[in-house]
Amino acid sequence: MQLTPVPALVFRPAAERFHSQLDWLDSWHSFSFASHQDPAWMGFGPLRVINDDTIAAGRGFGMHPHHDVEIVTVMVEGQLNHRDSLGHAEVLRAGEVQRMSAGTGVVHSEINAGEQPCRLLQIWIEPSSAGIAPAYGQKPFVLGAGWTLLLDPDQRDAAMAIHRPVRLWRAQPAAGQQLPLALAPGSQGWIQLICGGGMVSSGAGPVRALQRGDGLGFAAGALAGFEAGPDGADLLVFELR
Repeated sequence: MQLTPVPALVFRPAAERFHSQLDWLDSWHSFSFASHQDPAWMGFGPLRVINDDTIAAGRGFGMHPHHDVEIVTVMVEGQLNHRDSLGHAEVLRAGEVQRMSAGTGVVHSEINAGEQPCRLLQIWIEPSSAGIAPAYGQKPFVLGAGWTLLLDPDQRDAAMAIHRPVRLWRAQPAAGQQLPLALAPGSQGWIQLICGGGMVSSGAGPVRALQRGDGLGFAAGALAGFEAGPDGADLLVFELR
């Protein structure tokens, strides 16, 4: 199948991500993070971090601080126990999304208190302004083959909002199912494959195959759709401004 070149594509292959491994943590970083620093991979627009973390049972991140960053956690498997300096003590389960505005400062811990490893995507996004009041929220979402809106500045379809006009969708299409990739004019998009794989296309035809862990940045209008591969797919799509 001949692929059609598309301008303004930024491909991040899964195997080329940065990798951190401890006895309790297996983490793949799409962008520069902690001791992994590369000027070519400092983020994409306001998107600064996508960490694909697998955390062993009974282990996790102890209390630590953040400020002036929007932190979004998409749970994939298992559970995560959250505590923070704002007084929240919550359990985050597969299918749920957590959003935390660090703002002027927050201290939190994320521990897998379950009996099995958990997997999550932790996402950091630059806020529109610094010095806002810290805030926390989480929500379960019913996921299906079509797009489920997780983040939206207007909180459409019961989505959550962060302090940046970012939209985020998740979908779990079956093999061969096609999904549109329509973004608002002037925005940028980022696709992140959680599981499975598929093909992105422009109006002229297929462009690039994607598999688990791959990321792809694109300009609004550069891509028309995504078609899930033979094993289906689980993916996120960001609309960034």
